[in-house]
Amino acid sequence: MQITDVMQITDVPDSARFIVDKEGKPTSVILDRDGGEAIISLLEDREDIQIARQRSRKWRTGEGWTPWEQFEKALDADAL
Repeated sequence: MQITDVMQITDVPDSARFIVDKEGKPTSVILDRDGGEAIISLLEDREDIQIARQRSRKWRTGEGWTPWEQFEKALDADAL
């Protein structure tokens, strides 16, 4: 799949082949390479979005930030 190619999640079922048990219940799925790569890409994008949202929440609340005064003291202490 080239970077210019776009595959939507709706395209994946066209490439899916389901393995079923004796009762006809799906037990496994086989995807072609493009379908598998599309799913992996979508999952990675979702993970990236979740990380960005978490970091954005921390930024808004100031969580993980060092107050400037504390940073200045640390700089002064390191300079000695």
